[in-house]
Amino acid sequence: MEIEIKVISTETIKPSSPTPKSLQKHNLSFLDQLAPPFFMPLVYFYSSNPKIPNSQKSDHLKKSLSETLSRFYPLAGRLADNLHVDCNDGGAPFSEAEADCDLSQVITNPNPKDMNKFLPFSLNHPSLDFCMAAQATYFRCGGVAVGLLISHKIADALSFFSFANSWSAAARGGTADAPPLPKFDAAAYFPARDIRGYKASTGMMKEELATKIFTFHTKKIAILRDRYAAAAAASGGGVGSERRPTRVEALSAFIWSRFISATGMRADPNKIYTVQHAVNLRTRTDPVLPEYHFGNISRVAIAKPAVGSSGVTDGGVELVRRVREAIKAVDGGFVARLREGGEHLDLMKERMALANKGELVSFSFTSLCRFPVYEADFGWGKPVWVGSAGFAYKNLVTFMDTRDGDGIEAWVNLRKEDMEKFEADLELQDFLSYHKNYFNFT
Repeated sequence: MEIEIKVISTETIKPSSPTPKSLQKHNLSFLDQLAPPFFMPLVYFYSSNPKIPNSQKSDHLKKSLSETLSRFYPLAGRLADNLHVDCNDGGAPFSEAEADCDLSQVITNPNPKDMNKFLPFSLNHPSLDFCMAAQATYFRCGGVAVGLLISHKIADALSFFSFANSWSAAARGGTADAPPLPKFDAAAYFPARDIRGYKASTGMMKEELATKIFTFHTKKIAILRDRYAAAAAASGGGVGSERRPTRVEALSAFIWSRFISATGMRADPNKIYTVQHAVNLRTRTDPVLPEYHFGNISRVAIAKPAVGSSGVTDGGVELVRRVREAIKAVDGGFVARLREGGEHLDLMKERMALANKGELVSFSFTSLCRFPVYEADFGWGKPVWVGSAGFAYKNLVTFMDTRDGDGIEAWVNLRKEDMEKFEADLELQDFLSYHKNYFNFT
């Protein structure tokens, strides 16, 4: 069924207290400058609470958002020229909307294409200089969805959750369990650079991509982990083979190998194949940075998997080792070179040139597993489900723990023709479980 959502109002929420003049310019870091110009999305779904009218829920959200923006003051500002944020207290758009259906109709068998309707605008809107926006959507049954967008130009996933969970803590009226106050000093660690010649939008697609959710139960993931561990031991191991693959390592290798097999990709002397994993740098700096340091304090570990004349013949076993080596290489030395900037910028420009010529076949993974995805309680209880949305990047996979913690949801973005082949892959299907209706909607 087609979900219809009608926006009934939009207003700008300003911080509850003005930003001091000394803080009215938030400089972007080098890593912020390299970040793609799109919004990171999440939609939090909450079951019905008939005791609270929608108008009261909206007032509650807006008041607590205003309070939170005074602490996260750059999010109420405006981006300027990929150099800084003008922290002018301009505020953040907040929309209210109504859905012509019940909550259960959206999340029992969720369609990723519908998720964008619960967000205030598209993820890759090039003309917007907002740093964040939110939308509250009310269902006929009394349930509510809170859609949140934060610009990737100033935040990574950990920063996203720092804000979301601070907002929800403010809505509950408590500070004891709120995340620590954010620190906006990433530019001191990674100073901005002249990045002329590099386009941060490289890789963003104009064509519409297909996004699907593939759910893997813990038992199926365990089978994959055991399979890769046994294969590594049988082949004589190598770096890191003494450790059983993590859930994300195993699923990444499996999804990539099934993608290569399904699409019939083969070795090509004119193409370079890479697999990328997002890595948090806070734990890899010297000294270690606390989690509340706000910004893009993350990079990607790049592995170059082997693709032969027959595709991938080992099911991704070798990729597990190469990914592990690539992530291990993101160490203190990597961070030190990154702070210098020049070498990394040259690498990014080189990859951009290869991508523009069609010589780079890249597959990217981001894991939100073990992140505090389900902690955002605005006073109505924790969300019954949290969804992402469709991105403008092909060959992108986002991992999220299922609500019950008994599996992983893989949000997969592919070209439409590739998705048709991928989801028809029989070995992939054998490892999938269906999206469970574990909710009580009453």
